[in-house]
Amino acid sequence: MSKTGIETPWRVPVAVAQIAETGLHRDIEADQAIRKAVADVGGLREVLSAQASFDVTPKSGGRVHVAGYVRARIGQTCVVTLEEIESDIDEPIDLIFAPPEQIPQMAALVDEAEKSDELTPDPPEPIENGMIDLGRVATDALYLAVDPYPRKPGAVFEPMVEAADPEDHPFAALKVLKTAPKKSGTRKPKGK
Repeated sequence: MSKTGIETPWRVPVAVAQIAETGLHRDIEADQAIRKAVADVGGLREVLSAQASFDVTPKSGGRVHVAGYVRARIGQTCVVTLEEIESDIDEPIDLIFAPPEQIPQMAALVDEAEKSDELTPDPPEPIENGMIDLGRVATDALYLAVDPYPRKPGAVFEPMVEAADPEDHPFAALKVLKTAPKKSGTRKPKGK
C-alpha cells in the first residue's frame, strides 16, 4: 500500500542508487494476476493487457527523469447501452522524481510559475526510500487515461419522451371543481 492509502497492484521498484550515469531502459508487462488487481483497484471490468516502457535518467541534485508510455486494453461498460466494450490506452509519461527534502522547494517554484504566463511544469514526485516504483507510475498513468464515461461507438443517449397528458396541468384540480355538480337545498338563507 502506498503513502496515499491506495493499494498499488503493480510494483516494479528501481533503486535510484543503482541507476547508471547513462540511465537505464525498462520494458514491463503485467501478468494476469496483476491485470486483475489493476482492474479491481481501478474499478474496471477487466484489463486485457498492460505494458509500459521507460527510460530512467539521473539528473543533477539527485533528481531522476522518467519518460516513456503505458499501453493497455481495458474492458468497461458503455454508459448508454450498458454493453461490454473494450478501449485502448496509449498514454505518454514524462515525470521528474526528486528526493523528498527537495519537494517543498520545487513545489514553490511550480507555484510561482503558475502565477506567470509561462508553461507550468508539474511538481516532482518524491523518491520514496531511495526507490522509484515504475509499476506504480504505469498504473497511475493508466488510471488517468481511463474514460470515466465510456461509450460504444455510435451510441447516443436519447431521453425517454412521454406525451403530455392534457388533463395534467396546474389548473386541472380547479377545472374539476368548476365542472362538478352543485349540491342543492342543504343551506339555509341568511337572516331567516
